[in-house]
Amino acid sequence: MLVAGCDVGSLTGKAVILQDGEILCYSIVPTTPKPEKTAQNAMDAALQKKDLSLNDIEFIVGTGYGRIKIPFANSQISELSCHGKGAHSLIPSVRTIIDVGGQDCKVIKVDKNGKILDFAMNDKCAAGTGRFLEVMARTLELKLEELGPISLESKNQAKITAQCSVFAETEVVSLMADGIEVSDIIAGIHDAIASRIMSLVYRVSLEEDLVITGGVAKNIGVVTYLEKRLGVTSKKLPVDPQIIGALGAALAAKEQ
Repeated sequence: MLVAGCDVGSLTGKAVILQDGEILCYSIVPTTPKPEKTAQNAMDAALQKKDLSLNDIEFIVGTGYGRIKIPFANSQISELSCHGKGAHSLIPSVRTIIDVGGQDCKVIKVDKNGKILDFAMNDKCAAGTGRFLEVMARTLELKLEELGPISLESKNQAKITAQCSVFAETEVVSLMADGIEVSDIIAGIHDAIASRIMSLVYRVSLEEDLVITGGVAKNIGVVTYLEKRLGVTSKKLPVDPQIIGALGAALAAKEQ
């Protein structure tokens, strides 16, 4: 039995195909101006990996901010539920999920069955999200994937005080002009992100085990500084942390 989940986010589209409950293949593609096109690109990319067609998939669940625009989805479920379901399927001991996406951050508290008990969400400002990191990487003339490793080389972390991504960019430019080491600047950026996320965690209260999902979970610097501030070590996922929402949607499709 083949089922699928499709997650259309602000920066990427993800698709996961399950065969008899196990991940068969998945894809991550950049977004386009049209959510329906992003969804189609993500699903096509996943299908092509196993030489499948859309007709081979028995049921598809859509999720993410663009879920209602996914033309081939049989039903839609909120990304909160999908992240809870996806993370719990891989790490049943999870009780707190921090999902840091392209333009928002969510902290989700779940019970032993993966059911949502509480959540907090920041979707009003790009600071503390993947988009913020993209802006910082561009300002520093670095690749996004370089930020994490370089930040861990810091010997004297800079302090980023601005709470707005626009002002933070100006602050970073000033620090560069003052000759501050790039590693120290990036460390300050990551710690500032960790601080913003921590304020959301306090709203739902942290309970272990902790899992971090979303594209920003791939940034070892953000994860390291967040773990330091929270005083806990997160459980590492056995799959790409960026596909957890799509995985949860696929698992929901399996239940249909």
